[in-house]
Amino acid sequence: MKSTKITNSIRQLRFANHEMTQADLAERVGMTRQTIIAIEQGKYSPSLEMAFQIARVFKVPLEQVFHYPEE
Repeated sequence: MKSTKITNSIRQLRFANHEMTQADLAERVGMTRQTIIAIEQGKYSPSLEMAFQIARVFKVPLEQVFHYPEE
């Protein structure tokens, strides 16, 4: 898998939300824990739909979860 330029704050958001586990987050968005790990590590980019679902779990805007660098 090719790494993506998109970075994210999922790990920080999980810890800020009662130390939610990767498994808890995966269950809430209908993914596997392995997928959450890959997204957190920047090895995989979720679909736009999944990205919005992850942001909704944390009740924050999409841009607070995922970051794309300016050129």
